[in-house]
Parts: sequence; structure tokens; C-alpha cells
Amino acid sequence: MENPLLLFPQLNISASKDKSYYKVMKSTIKEEPHKASKPGAKQKRNRLSLLLQKSEFHEGDHLGKPGSLTKAASSVSPEEAVKWGESFDKLLSEKAGLDAFTKFLKTEFSEENIEFWIACEDYKKSKTAHELLPKAKTIYETFIQKDAPKEVNLDFQTKEVTSQNIEQPIITTFDAAQNTVYRLMEQDSYPRFLRSDPYLNLVKGRNPSRPTLRRRSRSFTVSDFQGVQPDFTIW
Repeated sequence: MENPLLLFPQLNISASKDKSYYKVMKSTIKEEPHKASKPGAKQKRNRLSLLLQKSEFHEGDHLGKPGSLTKAASSVSPEEAVKWGESFDKLLSEKAGLDAFTKFLKTEFSEENIEFWIACEDYKKSKTAHELLPKAKTIYETFIQKDAPKEVNLDFQTKEVTSQNIEQPIITTFDAAQNTVYRLMEQDSYPRFLRSDPYLNLVKGRNPSRPTLRRRSRSFTVSDFQGVQPDFTIW
């Protein structure tokens, strides 16, 4: 029978630590803290998620909580809804209109466009130059840089100019990018919104929170046929 110490050298307590087994174990122990020190992709995503929860970019502060569209839409008169169809600017200037349009974009999985537009509007309200840099970097990392979590569709030139101005941002840093996204929504998403069922229901005065009731057809019962004599003459 083979000596177990030869088959499993790790059982040999008296073995020298300069053997290959101890070298492997020693190097593994050293590598583990080194690996842990580098933030992984998951940690980066978590940090970005916390960053997006700041008040200036929190969706709840601008657009309301999920389901708020139903509450807001129920208080919109058909006359107000009709005015949203006059122009895209008129739609965005009304909070209920902005909420309704945002809800529509979510159904098309393109809500990043309106979120970017709102972030730019908030950015331009900054009162001091000290506020511009952190907001500019957050907007850039969230919506503009390559593979951003909510990257918007920009042409190469607009993206390049915006990227160059990030280090020393001014109040008009995102104007070109914001105008590009605005025109995209105005020419593409806005016409489809005006043809959508939720908007047409508002114009017709229908409450989207109350589905239309359908009258149930009357079902026949056995009692309906009691006393009825069959007519064999038809045969």
C-alpha cells in the first residue's frame, strides 16, 4: 500500500513550507485581498444607482410615483388634453402632459429621452458654477458617454463637442444634445403619442382608471323553455 504521506503531501505536517503546495496556498492568500480591492462591475452599477436616486434626477420628483399618471389623467379635462395636441412644447409645459408623455415613452422603452431632457432643464437652473460640474458629470455618465446606462441617440459631432466641454462645463454645455433629443421626440414619439389610445381617451373624456363596462348577454335557462311545445310540422 502506498504511503498516504506520498499521495497527499498536505497531510505531512512536518513537510517544509517551501514545497509547491505551500507556495500555491501562500500565493492564493496574497491574491485574494488584491482582487477584493478592485471594484467590480456590480459595485460600479450600485454606485451609479445611488447616484441616480439624488433629488435632481429622481424620477419621483419630476414625474410622480408609478401610477400617478392615472390620478393626474383623471383630473385632466378633454379641453386640456386637446391643447396638448397643439404643439410638443405645450405638452411638455404641462405637468400632467409631461407625466402622460413619459408614461407613453415607457411603453416604447425610450423613456431615457425625456429623462435626459428633464435633467438638462434642471441643470440649466443651477445658480452657481460650483453646482455645474457634479451635475454635468452625472448627466454625461448617465446619458451620453459610450455604453451609458441610459444612453441617448446622438450624432457623432454633437456627442464629441459635448464630451469636450465636460471638464469645464457652462450653462449651455448640453444645449446641442438637448435640442437633438427634443427634435427626435417631437418628430418621432410625439405623433405616435397623439394617436395612442390613452391620449384619445383623455380627449374623449374617458377616465383611464375606469375600464369601459360591457353589457353581459342574457343566458337562457331551463325555465325559459318550460311549457314550450315542439312544432313537428317544420320537419
